[in-house]
Amino acid sequence: MFEIIRYTPDKADEWNQFIAKSKNGTFLFDRHYMDYHRDRFEDHSLMFYLEGALYALMPANAEGDVLCSHRGLSYGGVVMTEKTTAAKIQQLFREMNDYLRLQGFSKVIYKPVPHIFHQLPSEEDLYSLFSICNAHLIDRSLSSAIDLSMPVKWHRDRKYGINKSFNHGVVVGESDDWAGFWQVLEFNLMHKYGAKPVHTLQEINLLHSRFPENIRLFTAAKEGEVLGGTVIYVTPVVVHAQYISANLEGKQFRVIDALFDYILHDCKWDARYFDFGTSNEEDGRILVEPLIYQKEGFGGRGVCFDWYEWTL
Repeated sequence: MFEIIRYTPDKADEWNQFIAKSKNGTFLFDRHYMDYHRDRFEDHSLMFYLEGALYALMPANAEGDVLCSHRGLSYGGVVMTEKTTAAKIQQLFREMNDYLRLQGFSKVIYKPVPHIFHQLPSEEDLYSLFSICNAHLIDRSLSSAIDLSMPVKWHRDRKYGINKSFNHGVVVGESDDWAGFWQVLEFNLMHKYGAKPVHTLQEINLLHSRFPENIRLFTAAKEGEVLGGTVIYVTPVVVHAQYISANLEGKQFRVIDALFDYILHDCKWDARYFDFGTSNEEDGRILVEPLIYQKEGFGGRGVCFDWYEWTL
């Protein structure tokens, strides 16, 4: 039988050590990352002990009588190690559901870690969603990823963009001009969607200072002015583009084409995949075709980011 406890800050070191040795965890689950926005969410993360040893974790937050895994993260779900077995995870989900009922929850919303982020196969939780929870899919967004060991040939339109960018004197590379890029990003999001970035400039600077090897900025600039850029999240298996944006002049000069040519061909990554992120609206039901066309032009191909739900 599992002992299930709610995470408290005094468990941070134990939590982080488990994440570091897990088979499907990334630095996003480290408490130095998760807790930057702790004021926005009622944390209800769970720790599962078996015979006195920590066996699994689940980053989560509470929204009334709904447990979500975790709204502040791109993905979540049960974090496991190489010692995890399918039968024990089935037991874990049975007992977690009983625990959540006793805590007054009526529903769970669950975001598993997409398979490309797994250091080892880690879909024992998906099987338990089917066999134990009778969960159903409520959101499926389509991301675009490249297997760096078998890259797909680029569309010729992307190559045209690279040449146009360089012919106009655009310089690409890694940068520390976070303020310059954030100005471009904030304007674009507000102009197109009436929205703001998930992270403020102060928050992304804080996170970069905590994870300088994992959170990196690449920009395209002309005469010192940032025209576009991308924030890259580096995990053991995936290099992920967290933000991609260019201003009007940058779009005219096709700076994103030049930028990803540099990132994918001149930078050396130990990861297997490069992920451009999702291209959807309305809980994944609408495909934003111009956005995914650009990513597919770089060789990106489909990977699903799913959300599941079940009642207790």
